[in-house]
Amino acid sequence: MWIEMTSSIVREAMISISLVVIILSGLWAITGSWPPLVVVESNSMIHSEDGEIGAIDAGDLILVTAPERADRIITFAESMQEGNPHQGYESHGMPGDVIIYKKNGGSDTPVIHRAILKAIKNESGGWDVPGTDLRGVDEISVVLQYECYPHGGSLRIDRWIPSHEGYLTTGDNEKSNGCRIDQLRATDRDASDQYIMSQGLKDENGNPVLAVKDEWVIGIASTEIPWLGSIKLLTTGAWPAVPSSSWMKLALVIGGIITAPLIIDSFRTDLEESGQNDGDHNQGEDE
Repeated sequence: MWIEMTSSIVREAMISISLVVIILSGLWAITGSWPPLVVVESNSMIHSEDGEIGAIDAGDLILVTAPERADRIITFAESMQEGNPHQGYESHGMPGDVIIYKKNGGSDTPVIHRAILKAIKNESGGWDVPGTDLRGVDEISVVLQYECYPHGGSLRIDRWIPSHEGYLTTGDNEKSNGCRIDQLRATDRDASDQYIMSQGLKDENGNPVLAVKDEWVIGIASTEIPWLGSIKLLTTGAWPAVPSSSWMKLALVIGGIITAPLIIDSFRTDLEESGQNDGDHNQGEDE
């Protein structure tokens, strides 16, 4: 009896492990990225305090598509420019792609934010900004129709001189991010270093985050799996960032996962008993 029970537990454990390996291998094959999933740990991307499917909330699982699997990263500027081939493109509730990147190429926790624009070196000198009319400029000044509070309703890039090619990025949360982009210096050339250091995003060494180089991009955020990553945040201490409604939805999902096998098993037992009763009834009539 004990041997049979132990054997059954081991068998079930092996089946579960095999299923996890198969699923993760399949996701890796699809996305070309490892790990193929990331857990969102902050509320910098939320569109609503209650959370919503389609936007990126703390506790969501996000499939990460390797950059080489995508044709290109589409920026907010390109999605908003009239006549641009990518006009109207949206991802996770807003124009432009959401990328996962390493801050200044470092090894600390990656950031998952929206690509606003990209500065590209012009072969003749200066900088090009796809999605705008800027070509070969020495410094980048542009106003984007990106709604946010600090800049009076639109995002302003102010006389920015990039140190290298790369993306400007920000979180969708208007209150905590928005116009307060990750590369804060690009929004105010005259801002004090103290302001930049106190308000801007910094890397693991305390340095302000620079424009995101292509090689710093880990992947592009694709499919959202809501709520399930909240379980991990319970172990890391980041759980307060999870919208309160997400916990209730997660509880319903877990409850459904637990009760579904019981319901199926009960239904199957009823069918077997019904079939057995029918067989006994037919045998009685033959006699």
